[in-house]
Amino acid sequence: MTTATAIVAGHGLALRRSLPLPNSPGRPTSVSLSARSLPHSRQRMIVPASPSPRPCRCRSISSESSTAASAAADTAEEEADPENTDVEEGDEVVDPQAEVCYLDPDADPEAIREWELDFCSRPILDARGKKVWELVVCDATLSLQFTRYFPNNAINSVTLRDALASVSEALGVPMPDRVRFFRSQMQTIITRACGELGVKAVPSRRCVSLLLWLEERYETVYSRHPGFQAGTRPLLALDNPFPTTLPENLFGDKWAFVQLPFSAVREEVESLERRYAFGAGLDLDLLGFELDDSTLVPGVAVESSRAKPLAAWMNGLEICAMEADTGRASLILSAGVSTRYIYSGYQKTPAATQEAEAWEAAKKSCGGLHFLAIQENLNSDGCVGFWLLLDLPPPPV
Repeated sequence: MTTATAIVAGHGLALRRSLPLPNSPGRPTSVSLSARSLPHSRQRMIVPASPSPRPCRCRSISSESSTAASAAADTAEEEADPENTDVEEGDEVVDPQAEVCYLDPDADPEAIREWELDFCSRPILDARGKKVWELVVCDATLSLQFTRYFPNNAINSVTLRDALASVSEALGVPMPDRVRFFRSQMQTIITRACGELGVKAVPSRRCVSLLLWLEERYETVYSRHPGFQAGTRPLLALDNPFPTTLPENLFGDKWAFVQLPFSAVREEVESLERRYAFGAGLDLDLLGFELDDSTLVPGVAVESSRAKPLAAWMNGLEICAMEADTGRASLILSAGVSTRYIYSGYQKTPAATQEAEAWEAAKKSCGGLHFLAIQENLNSDGCVGFWLLLDLPPPPV
């Protein structure tokens, strides 16, 4: 048993304790290190309609309120009088039957090269008593927003192709290079429609802005539609398959649970494009993260003697989350829309289980925020790849 210090992009991370973990013959050694339990609570907020179609913040994660206060707030919210859900005085009322076609006047249309897309039914019935479908398109910053309703008998790749082309025409923006979508059941239609437009369709749950916008639209639009059907389950639920074996080319030499101050996480995200060839960030301001700079954000650091090839392979996976599965005594890597890998296993002991639970508790305290860093050595000065990740519940639609 050894003690190590991991350096993530120049920030020293004191890893308290390492546990030797078993591996199959020929597999790299894995290391599990303690993550400090954080006292900060998570608080979610749905933003009411504003004069601009662009929501300034999809959620609020703050470190100012305690866990007890958060629990009390959640209880109060559940027990609140239904009248409290009405639009506050001064807020703009959203027409639930209106469609959105919006481009931030300050945005550079040529710079919007990636879209996020959802094409699915909504908990709304039309005059025929049939479910209404909706196309929702945005970019990662919500500078571009577009919605359009469709009858259920017009759902095909031709309809979607024409609708996507109309987004470009209506808003005066070029067709994107890539379109991300998170529903695996719609892959055939979306891929075909995008292919005919020369756009790459990317199955990915890294549609964070889209997922949070759908959550907001459920509260501010769908639930106020005259055809709204309360209690309707999503027609196309998200997959959560059993994790499979990790491909050979994705193994590192060892891994560690680590922590990074929120201020340092911000620095990594801001410098991601110029510092790394591989990785992905999140718009923390748009997502409403207001954690203290000293709040420790949990992550996983991976050491590999072939760090650059490993980071390149990982970069093509659309990594969305990592999870410490105490039931399986495994670290689970989620990618794409329905891919889950057993990244590594560890010896199931009370101490190891406590380590994993502490890491998950730290992640929950940070509103689901965590990261993956790939390094040539856990004691090195920088990362070859850095991915900022976020746990999100499935959308209500």
